[in-house]
Amino acid sequence: MKIKDLREMTNEELYSQRRDLKHETINLRVQQQSGQLENSARIRIVRRDVARIESILSERRLADASAATAEPAAAAPEPAEG
Repeated sequence: MKIKDLREMTNEELYSQRRDLKHETINLRVQQQSGQLENSARIRIVRRDVARIESILSERRLADASAATAEPAAAAPEPAEG
């Protein structure tokens, strides 16, 4: 999955996609242990997609937190010099 496509998704879509990819990871590992996995590179791809999604979600959480702390400071009047 491309990072550009992921950035266009909403948080809910990202959480859903991450959940689906984690389920796929579990299924791929079960297939690997039972010897049925045909494309072992798929595990790596899925793991990296999960990391991309978690990075975007983390960036958004940090942006929201910094915006929330910056708003009260910007709204507060400056003290008058005496």
